[in-house]
Amino acid sequence: MGDRVQDTRKNRGLTQEQLAEKVDITVEYMSQIERGLKTPSMQVFIKLVEVLDVSADYLLRDTVSTRNLYGDKQLGSKLERLTPKQRVALEALIDTYIEYLD
Repeated sequence: MGDRVQDTRKNRGLTQEQLAEKVDITVEYMSQIERGLKTPSMQVFIKLVEVLDVSADYLLRDTVSTRNLYGDKQLGSKLERLTPKQRVALEALIDTYIEYLD
């Protein structure tokens, strides 16, 4: 993860000092994250994702399947258009289907 944080930081034109300030941690801690010596807390990780404007998957994994991201976006878009009543019905349908598969 440290390499991806460092690469993204550099691509965004940020110094370690600037990123550390935006994430509200010390430069020493940022350096340790980038060198893989420390794993950031969840709070710091979320701030890194937000400040660097990347997905959590990108920082956590070596590769991310764009096919999965595209499918997730399509499904998310469809779910957003459902009414609350339709969402409850869909959830019940999915639960029934999962039970059937077991």
